[in-house]
Amino acid sequence: MLTAADSGIPRKYHSMKSKKRVSFTEETLAFLEELSRNNNREWFAANKQRYEKHVLDVALEFIQSMQAPLAEIAPHFTAVPRRMGGSLMRVYRDTRFSRNKAPYKTNIGIQFRHENARDVHAPGYYLHIDPGEVFLGVGTWRPEPAALAAIRRRIDEKRAEWLKARDDRKFRRYFELGGESLSRPPKGISKDHPLLDDLRRKDFIAVRNLETADPLQARFQQQVEAAFAAATPFMRFLCKAVGVPF
Repeated sequence: MLTAADSGIPRKYHSMKSKKRVSFTEETLAFLEELSRNNNREWFAANKQRYEKHVLDVALEFIQSMQAPLAEIAPHFTAVPRRMGGSLMRVYRDTRFSRNKAPYKTNIGIQFRHENARDVHAPGYYLHIDPGEVFLGVGTWRPEPAALAAIRRRIDEKRAEWLKARDDRKFRRYFELGGESLSRPPKGISKDHPLLDDLRRKDFIAVRNLETADPLQARFQQQVEAAFAAATPFMRFLCKAVGVPF
């Protein structure tokens, strides 16, 4: 499993302990708001120091602070505070195949991936911070065909196990299932199948919407930890389905 001492993690985060939990700042959201109005390379270059201080550094500190809690909640998932290739998603947009040529993302995206994510389409934990929208996500979005088939197969073969995970009271108190579904039953599934609505899913994700001011609160990280812990039954089922340890 990756740790804070792995190559590529900025040195100033190596010795940081989770003695205090990290929240974001007014300056973080202010920068994102301004970027949404000035989404061009000239403005970003002139304000890059602000980005480094109020967005990048704070996000990396948050990721570092999540290492110990995440190890307790789901020890095979990683919190890696790298500028590139870690848990923090790149600020640069891929505009090659998009009509929207704005070069930068105007949100913070943090994804805590499974240690085997490079080899298997495994589920993950996600945090999205945007001045107008803040939410947590768990599960797997648009899994590749083999992983999707494996999840559907386990739902069909382990129906009681799936229902126990899907309907767990604590999980459902925190999260709501979302994502897209097929309009018809998947190949080989009867239209009368009792779990047809679940088997038609193209995404196996659950979302918890938060208030836009929540990231500024002192207890924000505790909110994230509690929600991720509540998702354990759902995440354990998905990990079993795709053949990775939870």
